[in-house]
Amino acid sequence: MKQSIMFKNKPIVRSWASVAGKKESEGPLGAYFDVTTDDDMYSGKNWEQAESRMQTEAVKKAIAKCGISYNEIGGIVAGDLLGQLMATSFGISQMQFPFLGVYGACSTMGESMAVASMIVSAGFSDNVVAMTSSHFATAEKQFRFPLGYGNQRPLSATTTVTGSGAVIISSKEETETGIPIYIEGVTIGKIEDYGVKDANNMGAAMAPAAFSVIMANIRENEILASDYDCIITGDLGVVGGRILNDMLLHAGVDITDRYMDCGVEIYNLNSQDAHSGGSGCGCSAITLCGLILGRLKSGEWKKVLFVPTGALLSTVSLHEGNTIPAIAHAIILKGGE
Repeated sequence: MKQSIMFKNKPIVRSWASVAGKKESEGPLGAYFDVTTDDDMYSGKNWEQAESRMQTEAVKKAIAKCGISYNEIGGIVAGDLLGQLMATSFGISQMQFPFLGVYGACSTMGESMAVASMIVSAGFSDNVVAMTSSHFATAEKQFRFPLGYGNQRPLSATTTVTGSGAVIISSKEETETGIPIYIEGVTIGKIEDYGVKDANNMGAAMAPAAFSVIMANIRENEILASDYDCIITGDLGVVGGRILNDMLLHAGVDITDRYMDCGVEIYNLNSQDAHSGGSGCGCSAITLCGLILGRLKSGEWKKVLFVPTGALLSTVSLHEGNTIPAIAHAIILKGGE
């Protein structure tokens, strides 16, 4: 079964916006984000409301940057890590856009972009928003321990990113940059489960899914890894990134000279106490809407493979002793000539 779709009518990333939390703004990528805050509550009453407010801000900023009206938005494809997509549901409810909620855990930015791209390429809408978010405190509350518990994490653990990223995917040539960034195609991932049960080692759980979708992208499109300026995973962290590269090398594919992981890039791992790196839906989203699209815009990169990764566990599955299945989706992004 073929996993890749190459678009005849290539959608364009028309504009984008990122909202980042305090720790993220203090990291190596802080200068790339559109909005940063010193208040991780984002002037809200609780952590969940903070995450919703970050989503609202990201969407409004992305729309403002490309200069279109709210009436020109045909819909929004979005999700988050919380039960019933709580951050998204409350974050965009007042905007009254047609809404498709998606859940791919930390791969949600890839899933939302894939769905939005297919809608636009097929001609059903001229402008669709793809968005996601995560928040350190909301994720810890739902999946691990309350912050007040003060539990210690192993070095293999990652730190959930506080942030939201939104892109407007369009059929129009007009962009905020003057240089269109095309979505050439997508490769939809398959669920991979290698039997990992350690919720503090998400990199190990997700690396096989990243390996699977990268291999499918290369094989089905008959290209080489060297055709990409960079292959970028979402949040494998230090541990998962090493596993991925080992798996690819064993399969005869060497990406070590063009590999990047958003979770490794977003924090200073020597000074910010992030352990194996960043994670969460917001990790790949704000890195995309800051560093990655910025480098495509500048011409530093011509073509990249963006591969958000996600662990599909829940609090129920974890406590019942199940393994951690994972998913990854690949988005081919190419800067205009």
